[in-house]
Amino acid sequence: MWLAAAMVAAGLALSGLSLIELEPRDQQIAQATPPLHSTPGAETRPSAPSEPDTTGVRPTTPAPEPARPDGEAQKAGATPALPPAPAEKTAPPIQQK
Repeated sequence: MWLAAAMVAAGLALSGLSLIELEPRDQQIAQATPPLHSTPGAETRPSAPSEPDTTGVRPTTPAPEPARPDGEAQKAGATPALPPAPAEKTAPPIQQK
């Protein structure tokens, strides 16, 4: 019983010493960024540029055209904007065993 009490007392003593070691000693607080200062002459300049006038409509000059014109337009001379798609590759059929 005496041995168990001595071990508990030693554990408590070690815990107390550890807490004393963990106590912060010299706390110094550093400022991450310098304080903001106004630009010279900022009072006379506007704070932000004015917003551009937008209508929310996409401009259509020149008018958008499809990447693949229909058949009649191709006959009239319209050229496709994209090359033709490659033909799909086919393999011989799988033989049943």
